Amino acid sequence: MEKALKVAFATTDQTHVDQHFGSAVRFAVYHVTMDEARIAEAIAFEAASQDGNEDKLAARIAALTGCAAVYCQAVGASAIAQLKKVGVQPLKVAPGTPIKAQLAQLQQELREGPALWIVRALSEERDPNRFDDMEAEGWSE
Repeated sequence: MEKALKVAFATTDQTHVDQHFGSAVRFAVYHVTMDEARIAEAIAFEAASQDGNEDKLAARIAALTGCAAVYCQAVGASAIAQLKKVGVQPLKVAPGTPIKAQLAQLQQELREGPALWIVRALSEERDPNRFDDMEAEGWSE
């Protein structure tokens, strides 16, 4: 069975990418393969202002852990660093980008030769203890 890529979109209407990551009220999460894109879940949050308060980021990042990427119209530097730390690639797209068009583009990319972040997401073992295991193995030259 083909492994699905899990991606999220910051959206108010589940049709367009129209939210800044840090203040997004909803994320539409999809499972995407070369041949299929299906909605997996919709995650909702209370409205948050774009005020530099980073406390609001933790819940959004936790909710997207396990996603390979999140598409949004804007994302701050701190959020980028925190997302990448948990293995989520933040991707900025033009405001109002249709989710269906972005899904089709992602599927085309999967068929033709994916970007490095996609290759990593599809091959990476998401074991949270993988670095501890590597440390226990030791290092020899």
